[in-house]
Amino acid sequence: MKFEKELVHGKLIKRYKRFLTDVELDTGEIVVAHCTNSGSMKSCLENGAEVYLTPVDDPKRKTKFTWEMIKINNDWVGINTGNPNKLAYEAILNQQISGLNGYTTVKREVKFGDSRFDVYAENENEKCFVEVKNVSMKENEYALFPDAVTTRGQKHLKTLIDVKKQGMRAVMLYIIQRSDVRIFAPAKEIDPNYASLLKKAAGAGVEIFPMQASVTPEQITLVRKLPFQL
Repeated sequence: MKFEKELVHGKLIKRYKRFLTDVELDTGEIVVAHCTNSGSMKSCLENGAEVYLTPVDDPKRKTKFTWEMIKINNDWVGINTGNPNKLAYEAILNQQISGLNGYTTVKREVKFGDSRFDVYAENENEKCFVEVKNVSMKENEYALFPDAVTTRGQKHLKTLIDVKKQGMRAVMLYIIQRSDVRIFAPAKEIDPNYASLLKKAAGAGVEIFPMQASVTPEQITLVRKLPFQL
């Protein structure tokens, strides 16, 4: 996934009210950027760290920038929770994920029951629903999800189990937007219910794909599937 616009460099001053961040640009100007991440952003917040923003031209937007990434431990961590959906769609459409290729039809935002899944794919042999989650939290070598309690995420897991029961393929795709981790796991201490449901879903046949991404100011690229521990 290539960024459509050239990103703007600056330093993080602070994040506040969950969705707002103050950033000092290289010019010295201080701007307010929109933060799409509603979680705690644990392990990827560091005041004074380098950041990149996307400029926004929409006159309806109060904030004129969207926060894309932050440099932690000399590496870029993607924090825009909207990007993994685009990345997953492009990767599945272009046959770039081993095990999630071979589909002739790929769509975004498709409903099943009372849930809406990020990606739907099908071919003459099977139908597949894919839920995509952004992962930015790190603890030692582990990439952890979620970084805050997610009742919505729990609902998605329950619905994926229903998808599987109806004879279709159900996939939980975690996009890990950082390179300094080696294994994926649910954040049991933060959301034990989610962790329990993920284990139940895996036992019911829901497939788990933790995909690690390389994040740069030019593009975000999926590079490898990580092992996971439930």
